[in-house]
Amino acid sequence: MKISVRCVATALLIGLAILGATGCSPRSTANARGADIGGPFRLTDMNGRRVDEHLLHGKWSAVFFGYTYCPDVCPTTLTMLGGTMARLGDKSKQIQVVFITIDPARDTPKQLKQYLAAGSFPKGAIGLTGSDADIAAVARAYRVYYKKVPDGATYSMDHTGVVYLMDPRGRFVEPLDPSQTPSAAADAIAKVMAAG
Repeated sequence: MKISVRCVATALLIGLAILGATGCSPRSTANARGADIGGPFRLTDMNGRRVDEHLLHGKWSAVFFGYTYCPDVCPTTLTMLGGTMARLGDKSKQIQVVFITIDPARDTPKQLKQYLAAGSFPKGAIGLTGSDADIAAVARAYRVYYKKVPDGATYSMDHTGVVYLMDPRGRFVEPLDPSQTPSAAADAIAKVMAAG
């Protein structure tokens, strides 16, 4: 049975909301979630360099899993993030967009670099790929669902479509709904950044 990206994104957002509904303050809820989402990884960036989870240290990060052959959700989400960065103004210097492929067979560093150069996507977005094992490990760490559908040369990928907002220590803070407007996403990010 094929599961749509939107259904997976909605289910994950509901699941994360349930995890956060513990009666704690927003700050303590974010820290509690941070232990469950994210963690160590070893991947290859779009310039061919090996990187690890320290890539997420020092800046806020919007982490999104997708693939360059995605016909709809991935380019739409990256365009939304591009608009979000524009609306954040000077605050955008404190945040990076990290795009992790779930299709490493096709998404080479060169392919990621070309894809992320699209004018509507966030400037300076970082593309990451790796071996099948590398991608499986980072997907597990972020609780990302992905599956090839169907087999063959013209396959597509079903996958989780949530943007993970991470703090400058690489800890998960909250999910961003990819269907929201750039203004709404910018407001949500600015609020979290102001809270520290």
